[in-house]
Amino acid sequence: MARICQVTGKKALRGNNVSHSKRRTKRKFYPNLFDKKFFLPEENRWIKLRVSAAGMRLIDKKGITEALKDARLNVLKG
Repeated sequence: MARICQVTGKKALRGNNVSHSKRRTKRKFYPNLFDKKFFLPEENRWIKLRVSAAGMRLIDKKGITEALKDARLNVLKG
C-alpha cells in the first residue's frame, strides 16, 4: 500500500540528510500515517482509511462525510 494519506493526499517528500560537515545524501520525509477505522452514520458502516495526523484533525473539524466529499473532489481535479 502506498504511503499516501487518503484524505489530504500527503505523500513522501525528497530531501537531504545533512551531516555535521555539511555532506548531503538523499533521503525521504514520510507523512505521519495511521490505519484507522471511521464510522459512517449515513451508511451505518465502518470504513478503514490510511490517514495522516493532519487528516484526522481535518475529519474532527469538518466531519467524516464532508472530509471524504472534499477528498473525492480533489482526486477528480488532480
